[in-house]
Amino acid sequence: MSVIKNTLLQLCIAYVQNRIDNSQQAIQSAQQASNDDTKSSAGDKYETSREMMQQDTNRNIAQLTEASKLMVALNRININGNSAIAESGSLVITTNGKFFLAISAGTLTVDGQAYFAVSIASPIGALIKGKKAGDGFSLNGKSYLIEAVI
Repeated sequence: MSVIKNTLLQLCIAYVQNRIDNSQQAIQSAQQASNDDTKSSAGDKYETSREMMQQDTNRNIAQLTEASKLMVALNRININGNSAIAESGSLVITTNGKFFLAISAGTLTVDGQAYFAVSIASPIGALIKGKKAGDGFSLNGKSYLIEAVI
């Protein structure tokens, strides 16, 4: 099972790295466009265009910052622990799905099996955290029974 947890962690890292790369590329593109934009006789149009580019840059910087925080969180995850209690880095098998407690990265597929990468801060992650095999919880009218914490 540690091979699966390692694979899931690597998929989460790849997910975040892709977000970082996309944000950096968007920032560079916006800066290049801003540098290439020359002032025309329509001054207001120029200023509006520059302001829109600056807003895009600011939004992408915020996305880059958030993705960087996610990477730091992933680097702190210990997948080698053998805790029977669900915590960050745990793989939790329930009657209604398999959850990897790391970051919210959506559905990840390993060997044809679907796993849901969820953050402990997410609603379902908060319900899973601290639980052990045999415990149950409900979310949105759906009941879950924890079969194993790995």
